[in-house]
Amino acid sequence: MKTDIEIAQEAKLLPVREVAAKLGLSEDEIEAYGKYKAKIGLDIMARKRTDGKLILVTAITPTPAGEGKTTTTIGLADGLSRIGKKVVVALREPSLGPVFGIKGGAAGGGYAQVVPMEDINLHFTGDFHAIGAANNLLAAMLDNHIFQGNALGIDPASITWKRCVDMNDRQLRYVEDGLGGPKSGVPRKDGFDITVASEIMAIFCLATSLSDLKARLARVVVGYTYEGKPVTAGDLKAAGAMTALLKDALKPNLVQTLEGTPAFVHGGPFANIAHGCNSVIATKTALKLGDYVVTEAGFGADLGAEKFLDIKCRFAHLKPAAVVVVATVRALKMHGGLEKSELGVENLDALEKGLPNLLRHVSNMKNVYGLPAVVAVNRFPADTDAEINLVIERCRALGVNVVLSTVWAEGGKGGEALAREVVRLCEEKNDFRYCYDEALPIKEKIRAIVTKVYGGKDVAYTPEAEAEIARLEGLGFGGTPVCMAKTQYSFSDDQSLLGAPKDFTVTVRSVKISAGAGFVVALTGNIMTMPGLPKVPAAEHIDVDENGKISGLF
Repeated sequence: MKTDIEIAQEAKLLPVREVAAKLGLSEDEIEAYGKYKAKIGLDIMARKRTDGKLILVTAITPTPAGEGKTTTTIGLADGLSRIGKKVVVALREPSLGPVFGIKGGAAGGGYAQVVPMEDINLHFTGDFHAIGAANNLLAAMLDNHIFQGNALGIDPASITWKRCVDMNDRQLRYVEDGLGGPKSGVPRKDGFDITVASEIMAIFCLATSLSDLKARLARVVVGYTYEGKPVTAGDLKAAGAMTALLKDALKPNLVQTLEGTPAFVHGGPFANIAHGCNSVIATKTALKLGDYVVTEAGFGADLGAEKFLDIKCRFAHLKPAAVVVVATVRALKMHGGLEKSELGVENLDALEKGLPNLLRHVSNMKNVYGLPAVVAVNRFPADTDAEINLVIERCRALGVNVVLSTVWAEGGKGGEALAREVVRLCEEKNDFRYCYDEALPIKEKIRAIVTKVYGGKDVAYTPEAEAEIARLEGLGFGGTPVCMAKTQYSFSDDQSLLGAPKDFTVTVRSVKISAGAGFVVALTGNIMTMPGLPKVPAAEHIDVDENGKISGLF
């Protein structure tokens, strides 16, 4: 069996100018990065054309068995193209952290991939480097301001801004810097976030223009004065230089699928920490160029989809036409209590116990958010007809169809049935609504997410979180959406609670403001903004030969 990278390397790619031509873009309207990558100008969003229909692909709560959300997203786009639709796929850029950590490559799989996958998974067009540089420029200017006399009266103990690096490096979570004497800075406790969890990444993905980007950057809160007043990047006069670092990165990246379908891959915030969606600019550009735009949100629907709908759609005034919820029989049986080694044998009891996870996600899309939905089941050879029929039966009770997907093995051909169902759903009326009113107090918004989306019964707060909520609301930051930082492995904040747990309490241990992004972040459980590498990192299996050919990248 060929690996993903072998399939990608054997593919015959179209020159990027031909991919652009499918969207009606001339060579003068793209900035080529070699033969197969290009950036698209921000002016395309202003085209006077009716927007295409937006399709969100999300999934059940992830398991080690895998669900195939990105693969389904790409295969669906290719399926839509095969049935004659003008379609664009819009995805996040992979972070180097998971690429070299536990996950490996993140550009789809099998015969449903975006290419060139090696470039996309590694440095690509340099967007993440620019985001990291902008983040760390602000950190350097902040510490320099204190070193040079601290005219703003910043309390070093109250600094909230961290440096970042796009790598899983637990050693950097908590550090002390400024050591080495008076000429080496002011000693203080510090730390690093992974780039995809940084507020700059969130701002980058929510900005709607260069001027909006600069205004958001200026609003970033880096810490507080001795009197408790917020200090911003604007106060430090850093926003202009940060914008200069990001101005080219802000243009969306154009690549293609293995079948030549145009794909925008741009921005990449984590969904268990940040809001988990590709950039607003890429999505809006795609909507001006395609009749159908297929996008995804990270991890399960309780995280990525909730944030896509409650944060991204709210800020960007987007209205999805349909939702695809991806599942596998294998993963549902894990939610039913089976070990990964036991998944190859029919087990209807375990499947029955795991199905509530899928059904809650589907119900949320239909009943909480008012959106038409379809379940896409990635079928594996060991899945039996009885297992598939059980999934179909349970979803039918919710008024939702189930479509089998074989895009990993067959590419767009294996996504044609799903494409036809999605087209049908897009013609239905939907009653899209948010989970909560952003004007509610912070605690009420958190409670709405926990009770309506997660299925929990209550929320508890540490004294630190209570104090910070009071301070943020006192400073006028209460009327913003909430971005929940939570484990991706459970509806609850306890990753050991699989399936669809009930009557649990979510504990919010800390709260922080992302004023530039425009939301409050509530951190639950033991979620970390800097992941670590596993015992055997994926990086150990990645190599390159004397001809520059990469291997082991998933």
